[in-house]
Amino acid sequence: MSTRRDFMGMALGGFTAVGAIGGLYAAKRTWDPLPSVKAAGSTIIDLSEAKEGEPMTEKWRGKPIFVLKKTADMPAHERDVVVDGARYHVSIALCTHLGCIPAYKKADQTFFCACHGGVFDTSGINLPGLPPPSPLEIPPFAIEGNTLVLGSEGPEYLEMKKNNLIV
Repeated sequence: MSTRRDFMGMALGGFTAVGAIGGLYAAKRTWDPLPSVKAAGSTIIDLSEAKEGEPMTEKWRGKPIFVLKKTADMPAHERDVVVDGARYHVSIALCTHLGCIPAYKKADQTFFCACHGGVFDTSGINLPGLPPPSPLEIPPFAIEGNTLVLGSEGPEYLEMKKNNLIV
């Protein structure tokens, strides 16, 4: 460093670089989800508590989730989640028409949306000629033993996704 001016230029450049790195670090920290949000990102459902023909309603990321253990007389479908030989219907419990929450009609074995008369079967398939444009959406899931982990994409979910069955 030959002059005081060169020294001041180098010092200012160094302080600017440190400040820029600190600013970028702070910006990145604000963009990362909070630990509480990360924890809310997955929900574990114990399927041993499910009763045949009676839907359970769970919550995942603020959305209601239907889990219906199918009875032997309910038709099988490739959208079914199979765990230990039992078939389950798992879906986000929001009508694909306007986002209402359908009610399960046990006598008809259907999910009925009272807002505009939408009807879904026990596999979440919308019945033709009614307002819902598509089947109930299947949330990302992974099977771990006798539990269903919502929020992570397991091989069963990826296979459904590859076959365009999740929506």
